[in-house]
Amino acid sequence: MDIALKVLFVLSLSFISMKPLADARYWHWSSEINFNSSAANEDLVTSLPGQPSVNFKHYAGYVTVNENNGRALFYWFYEATTLADEKPLVLWLNGGPGCSSVGYGATQEIGPFFVDNDGRGLKLNPFSWTKEANLLFLESPIGVGFSYTNTSGDYDRLGDDSTANDAYAFLHNWFFKFPSYQHRIFYIAGESYAGKYVPELAEIIHDKNSDPSSLFINLGGILLGNPETHDAEDWRGMVDYAWSHAVVSDETYKTIIKSCDFYSDDTLNNSDCYAGWDELLTQYDEIDMYSLYTSVCIANSSAFSTQLKARRSSKMMPRMMGGYDPCLDDYAKFYYNQPQVQKALHVSDGISLRKWSLCNMTVFNNWYDTKKSVLPIYKKLIAAGLRIWVYSGDTDGRVPVLSTRYSLSSLELAIKRAWRPWYHEKQVGGWVQEYYGLTFATFRGAGHAVPIFKPSESLAFFASFLAGESPPSQRWN
Repeated sequence: MDIALKVLFVLSLSFISMKPLADARYWHWSSEINFNSSAANEDLVTSLPGQPSVNFKHYAGYVTVNENNGRALFYWFYEATTLADEKPLVLWLNGGPGCSSVGYGATQEIGPFFVDNDGRGLKLNPFSWTKEANLLFLESPIGVGFSYTNTSGDYDRLGDDSTANDAYAFLHNWFFKFPSYQHRIFYIAGESYAGKYVPELAEIIHDKNSDPSSLFINLGGILLGNPETHDAEDWRGMVDYAWSHAVVSDETYKTIIKSCDFYSDDTLNNSDCYAGWDELLTQYDEIDMYSLYTSVCIANSSAFSTQLKARRSSKMMPRMMGGYDPCLDDYAKFYYNQPQVQKALHVSDGISLRKWSLCNMTVFNNWYDTKKSVLPIYKKLIAAGLRIWVYSGDTDGRVPVLSTRYSLSSLELAIKRAWRPWYHEKQVGGWVQEYYGLTFATFRGAGHAVPIFKPSESLAFFASFLAGESPPSQRWN
């Protein structure tokens, strides 16, 4: 028996041996909680302005994650459009840090509703991922979207650790509201800075699952799009990608490579490095960094310019906002700040409103702690036998395909199936390589938020992920 087969055999034995323990934990947790069946019904959305008629239920509202401080996270949950009782539960997270999963993931990418161009109504997304799963969108951490705290000091220490711990507390209490989902297979998906959030939350779940007194969450795996993964490799990938795609000159590229130490926290204090980096951002100011070959939104040029200046003034590694079209952003901002919308989503009484924005710059600028690399977590989750798929839109300059390839290559995983094209509707969707423990794929011609650019392809890819099947490798399947 070769090494790979031995590893798979051991993992299969581990899974088999865990099942009785998992069942015991389900019983232990359930026996100690007196479920309130009306808790979820209170969050049922019944009169959302401009909503088309649908045959599925959706829920929105708050889950308290810290009673003492009055800390609560806003969620929006959509049942699968068909066979909801049989399909898995998927949590989607956007990054920033400071950006809304409702405003991006739910409203622009994979949710069942998109905001109309006038910002007053909704339209159906024909490629919603709710065709394959029950989708849970979380605005995290506090300060993002509608999520809040009654203790101002909570905002002083927002970072990776607090975000992951609050997200875990959210899940624990959300399952209290929706007990029928506590046994369901569960996946976590996200993009951009959620490349940190997703594995960090998965690690907590994995660790807590070994404690018989904790809620057992049936975590099956994680799915990551254009994810920030390893800071040094993310930096290097951005520079190499900008040069190889003719965004910067040879001279600028040589200056950055010569003067910047991507592994140093103080590298931007080097004047040559800072000048080179500023020149790179200056060139990206002229186009959409998140989608090199599409137009920018001229209608929102003043707001867009303000965002660009804020990004360039930062002396830290720029964790620039996730997203694609600033015009789409405006539609969502208008919609979610309407009184009747907030009332329908159980955010406010329709009179005293909460100010909603796609991204909170205060959260972004004051981020307290960040892991330089989540690759050690990857290794831990791979050893635990969890499914890990990573995908990359190949026209994104912010977390480009090179950054992700550099990061994953440092894992030195053995190749299971070699690099090859994958197909959707008889066309090349991108390329894919399967390792023992991880699958990596590209999306041809997609920017940072892949489902915006390739909605049909991303839905098919998502279905393959859930099924644990390789994306189609023949054109005529």
